[in-house]
Amino acid sequence: MPDKATAPSVITREKLVDLLNEDLSREYQAIIAYVVYSQVLKGAQYMNIADELAVHATEELAHAIALSNHIDYLGGMPSVTPKPVKTSEKAEDMLRFDLENEKQTIANYRRRIRQCDELNEFAIGESIREILMQEQDHLIALATALGVDPPNPGIAD
Repeated sequence: MPDKATAPSVITREKLVDLLNEDLSREYQAIIAYVVYSQVLKGAQYMNIADELAVHATEELAHAIALSNHIDYLGGMPSVTPKPVKTSEKAEDMLRFDLENEKQTIANYRRRIRQCDELNEFAIGESIREILMQEQDHLIALATALGVDPPNPGIAD
């Protein structure tokens, strides 16, 4: 019996729609978080990253639109519910929440690309690769603002 590492995964268009809808809910979460955090971060040390978060919000909106398009193409209905958004009175906590969310998002998108390839949905995979590049830029910007090395997201299982 093959182990999990060598067993072929079973992905269907319907399952991909479900997973893309989870990704879409994460994009909504990111939009909300970036909009709020960009406006409430205080202190000279956070002004550059606050401006950057406002840019991230618009990029996340573009990601949500692209995912909605892919979900519709695959015959699904795009989600309308964001994942919960964490808030804090502390700027560093908000940036850490964002860093963790970006790490998870990158891991999910790495997996999603493989799943798209398994279904021969190469155009969707390419679109997600473009999104992934921006998400990695977001991760680096957040890690830099926090003064930490960017974490390795790996691949979500």
